[in-house]
Amino acid sequence: MGKQGSTRSPHATSNEDRQYRSVFETQTQQSGDPNSSLLGRRSLSAGGGDKQWIIPPPHDHHHHGILKNYDSSAKFSSCKGFFYVGKRQLWFGKHVRSILYTFALMAFLFLLDSFMFSFLDSSSPKKPISSSNLEAARTPYAVNQGAPVKMYNRLHGLASIALEEKELAGDPLDLWEEPYPQASRWKPCVDMTTSKDTRKPKESSNGFILVSANGGLNQQRVAVCNAVAVTALLNATLVIPKFLFSNVWKDPSQFGDIYQEQHFINILKNEVNIVKELPPHLKSLDFEAIGSLVTDADLVKEAKPGLYIDRVLPILKRNGVVHLLGFANRLGFDPLPFELQRLRCKCNFHSLKFVPKIQQLGTLLIRRIRKHNSARNALDKKLLGKFISNTTSQEEAAEDPSKYLALHLRFEIDMISYSMCEFGGGEKERKELQAYRNSHFPLLNQRLKKSNYVPSSKELRKLGKCPLTPEEAALVLAGIGFKRRTFIYLAGSRIYGGESRMNPLTSLYPNMVTKEDLLTPTELAPFRNFSSQMAALDFMACATADVFAITDSGSQLSSLVSGLRKYYGGGGRAPILRPDKRRLAEILAKNGTISWRGFEDRIRKMMTDDGRRERFFGESIYREPRCQECMCKKK
Repeated sequence: MGKQGSTRSPHATSNEDRQYRSVFETQTQQSGDPNSSLLGRRSLSAGGGDKQWIIPPPHDHHHHGILKNYDSSAKFSSCKGFFYVGKRQLWFGKHVRSILYTFALMAFLFLLDSFMFSFLDSSSPKKPISSSNLEAARTPYAVNQGAPVKMYNRLHGLASIALEEKELAGDPLDLWEEPYPQASRWKPCVDMTTSKDTRKPKESSNGFILVSANGGLNQQRVAVCNAVAVTALLNATLVIPKFLFSNVWKDPSQFGDIYQEQHFINILKNEVNIVKELPPHLKSLDFEAIGSLVTDADLVKEAKPGLYIDRVLPILKRNGVVHLLGFANRLGFDPLPFELQRLRCKCNFHSLKFVPKIQQLGTLLIRRIRKHNSARNALDKKLLGKFISNTTSQEEAAEDPSKYLALHLRFEIDMISYSMCEFGGGEKERKELQAYRNSHFPLLNQRLKKSNYVPSSKELRKLGKCPLTPEEAALVLAGIGFKRRTFIYLAGSRIYGGESRMNPLTSLYPNMVTKEDLLTPTELAPFRNFSSQMAALDFMACATADVFAITDSGSQLSSLVSGLRKYYGGGGRAPILRPDKRRLAEILAKNGTISWRGFEDRIRKMMTDDGRRERFFGESIYREPRCQECMCKKK
């Protein structure tokens, strides 16, 4: 395990690199409440003592006026004034002790208040961030400040105590390794070319297939690989896919902005004909008018190959071109011919390489997490290319790179509102999520109105249908055994509820960072308005992590990253943590009675299912490549 608490000498990097590396290092060198912001230091004012009465000098004109006025008034009230002064002195004499006690108590409380704020200020963990770089430290969840939202107060308290008690103990080695020897028997081999596996595309093509893929980075990646398989199935020529602009993602990026086009063409040239553009005589055609426009409405999800042969191939032969609009998960995984399944694997794991500018910034991000610049495995070289060093410097050889866990939280408002679950936020939360459903998911509302039975949030949680909250993710990590000082890279979009939701997680695991923490605003500026390119940075950080923790296996990022880690992970050196949400719900339901040791035992047993097996029939080839179509099994 890496020496996570040690201070490392900077490598040959830029000043900005060293500065932002210190953001991550400082978090491990200090402990305390991770949610404390940089408190302003209270100090006593220098002249904050008793009031001083200034007696004017004798020559002052006001002084003479006062004396004159006093002399004239004394003639009429000397007896009355004497009685009043005597009475006031008598009152002060009786209460002087109480007055002194009151002032002494006030002074003591003021000093105590100042001392407590000074103590908290000095003990709070701080990031060494200058005002000019403050923007870089703003995390995606630093919004909607409020009281922490917790659903499992008792278990959270037990977890906090357990982490404190185990802080000095070493991490169990199995936390950072895949525990199943079966995993090491598989190795990548889909790119091996033999006379049996290589199929040259036919000289004559049935026509051109133009694909417009919707969704974000990961949905588009799946669409590209499916399009390659469909093109081979129909003996067609594929035009470099187009990416549709989405009102949700708001990213105008095209294929060439994210992936290397020529590499894509070269890797697949022996199986599929690929061109960058349609021939001139086809560009001006009205695809809808000639009947060459095929939408998602024309193709069912997980469609079988026969559907394309029956519906799409006749159009292709008649018009010479087909436009698959909104193409995504429109090709099933089984049954599928062996060659097409292998081709889909080859596209996903070998042909899609990020463009140099994404590789370069991704390498910088990972270097700042690890505090190392050398490649560790085939996955590093695959994703980062020439920007990761193939050799280890003497300075790096003296120390192990810091280990880190990447966590993909699926707790965005669209995800949780669609789930129909409740997450402990009360009436305010219910109204917010219902308003979002009304605005963004009208078809869901219509379906619910027509349904005779709508399951309750409690029933949905028992069935494992509810997204995990940040608090639940924290409890799972603590139950598995990860220490408080564990480095955690947080991937994903804005967390619903902001800091109030993240508090239960960051209070247990303060060493949590995002790309916004580790990269400067200047470094991120070219990517800011391109959500898919920003997502590519998270993709690389998750794929190259020592441990990848998923809260929802249904997300495309989780699926694709898991498959990439299994394919290139070297067999057992890229563990993936995926909780069984139904079993987890049963465990968390015992929040009021279960002991912490009992909780740990049950959580560890719950996490033992992923990684030991081969791909099941019908399962995603992108998530589970351990099968004969994608990998070779050692004897």
